[in-house]
Amino acid sequence: MTITLRRALAATVLTVTGAIAAVTPVSAAAQQIPAMTGIRTGQNPGFDRVVLDLTAGPAPAVRYDAVDELIADGSGEIVWLTGEFFISVTATPAAAHDDAGNPTYPGPQKFRTRNLRNVMAVAVTGDYEGTLSIGLGVRSRTPVTVFTLTSPNRVVIDVRH
Repeated sequence: MTITLRRALAATVLTVTGAIAAVTPVSAAAQQIPAMTGIRTGQNPGFDRVVLDLTAGPAPAVRYDAVDELIADGSGEIVWLTGEFFISVTATPAAAHDDAGNPTYPGPQKFRTRNLRNVMAVAVTGDYEGTLSIGLGVRSRTPVTVFTLTSPNRVVIDVRH
């Protein structure tokens, strides 16, 4: 194979590869991170429920941990919150701001939940690199269930009484 033929073949491969990349759409849902717009609380028979309302996008993976203290993501500072025990919940991918950095959650970063039996307080403990973190202060260590719902997106945290 001559050098001219190799160069022509290489140019053709690069052109075809670039054309394929140019027409391959990137999924908008893959790029969109759900943003928290609200936090709701409610008492149910046998459990307290905390719901994080989210915008459209892929449902985040959620997890929780019982912790000795709540730590603010990014800074590492202790988040002081009313409670005997603490639960840290993370949702990924999720945020509490839009692409321009503006907050999407207009509520308080920390608040008491006087209407609940076990959950005493809720705090937004992190909004960092596609991970949204929420802390709960509770009266007693009881089973916790964390899951997501879609249409619309929500993160649900159930804490037994």
